[in-house]
Amino acid sequence: MRLFPTASIGAYLVAMAILATLPLLAFVIFLLSELERSEYEALRHEAAQDAQTISRNFERKLEDMSTTLRLLSGAAELTSGNLGAFHQRTASSLGAGSLYVLLVDADGKQLLNTRVPYGAPLKPMSNIPTLKAALASGKIEVSGVFFGATSQQWVFNLIMPLVSPGPNTPGAALVLTQNAGDMVSMTSTDILPPGWSAAVIDADDKVIVSNGPDNIPSGGAFPADLTRLITGSNNAIATTIDGERVMMGYARVAEWPWRVALWGPVSSAQASLASTWKSLFYGSVTLLALSLGIVLLAAHQLRRSIRQIARMAERIGRGEIVSPEMTKVTEANQVAIALSNASFDRAEAEERVHFILQELVHRTKNILSLVQAMLRQLARGTESVDELQRAVGGRLAGLAQSIEALARQQWGGIPLSTVIELQLSAVTGSMGRIETRGEDLLANANAVQNLGLVFYELATNSVKYGALSVPEGRVTIEWDVGDGEDGSRELVLRWLETGGPTVVKPSRQGFGSTVIERHAAAAFSGKVIIDFDESGLRWSLIAPLSAIENPLAHGDHA
Repeated sequence: MRLFPTASIGAYLVAMAILATLPLLAFVIFLLSELERSEYEALRHEAAQDAQTISRNFERKLEDMSTTLRLLSGAAELTSGNLGAFHQRTASSLGAGSLYVLLVDADGKQLLNTRVPYGAPLKPMSNIPTLKAALASGKIEVSGVFFGATSQQWVFNLIMPLVSPGPNTPGAALVLTQNAGDMVSMTSTDILPPGWSAAVIDADDKVIVSNGPDNIPSGGAFPADLTRLITGSNNAIATTIDGERVMMGYARVAEWPWRVALWGPVSSAQASLASTWKSLFYGSVTLLALSLGIVLLAAHQLRRSIRQIARMAERIGRGEIVSPEMTKVTEANQVAIALSNASFDRAEAEERVHFILQELVHRTKNILSLVQAMLRQLARGTESVDELQRAVGGRLAGLAQSIEALARQQWGGIPLSTVIELQLSAVTGSMGRIETRGEDLLANANAVQNLGLVFYELATNSVKYGALSVPEGRVTIEWDVGDGEDGSRELVLRWLETGGPTVVKPSRQGFGSTVIERHAAAAFSGKVIIDFDESGLRWSLIAPLSAIENPLAHGDHA
């Protein structure tokens, strides 16, 4: 009791409203926090997957270019040394796209470039290091991004050494060069959250091509604070840049020395969640204000009702008979009626006390008169004081017992199988001749009440007239859940009687028939089918599962 200070009923009601609202708000905040954490993990996973998707696109691009180089290396014009024909055929095959073929010697001197007409003066190629690496390894090598001397734009090369050239094949390597800017569509940010960017980075941390709000031009350096986060082949990681939380997903382009990175603010991907937080805050404040307003109104009404009852009690204390004062509170009205009755009872009790006192005085006088008469008579018949004392004492004891005798007289909310068992056991006494079939489900309050009425009527009818009226009779109750015609889940519940007397359809419909047919159908928005088959009554209920099952059976938090 020390935990509860003396305070007005309004203060207690306000405290109750706050204490009732805060746990709910805390639970909602907890759920939203879990949702935020879950969305963050999903964003991290999606960022890594999106980076992987873009890297696969570039992997296929490089593989296609490698295939093109292999096909070109076997061209008859090249192996025979007819570079003019090779130039014409290659330029025609590649069309007016962004791919161009170079033939270079071991020192990087260009012998052929489909970017310019055959025979035009050519400068040495700009990407000598990658050429040396390809010639040394004997494998196809991809370069980083660089500014082409002939193209005068940012490009990259795929170089294939001619390991076994023909006797007339000039040059040491075939080169397929690609304009970097023409691959911007492969870094499309349509699959990314708003405000996110994507880029392809070469081995020197230079951007080959980029797309999005943070678009970095080809050849530009990729931000160092993001570069150092790339530590594996495929992952996503979050960091803080200029006070903003940034998520970056990255992936390597298969066996090539390129990497794909995509990045953007976490807040843009969780904008809907932030809106939910804001709605929760304003909604909570509004709900709390409304709750407190309603509580204060209720407290005012309670105070008024209590004061009315207090005035009644004061009048009763003065001995008045009072009539009940009606208030807006049902319980207060009950107290008022009880106080009014108490005032009448008190008046009656006072009258009874007066009557008993008068009766006591009257009887006391009679007893005293009797004692006086007894003493007079005994005094005349006794010769000594001792003899008188003995005679008076015995008679007074007997009188006391008589007075004592006169004084004593006052001078004048379950499983469906449990619902079935409760109702049928109450009627039949046991479940020995009753069989139930079906996967148990949790019935809601409405179903428990209404199915209870139905099963009680069915059982009573069976005991009186049906299968349970004879020893060999049996009842089977079965149910199953399936899909209805509209695709929703529905319950089919059947009552089947066997082994009883021949069934005769009743000539009139009583209360029991109304319950098992019309009431059952209306209570569950379903359909009832009754078959008065001669071998036994068959009753079926087809109703939406939602009208019978408790929704918490499966975890659906609205």
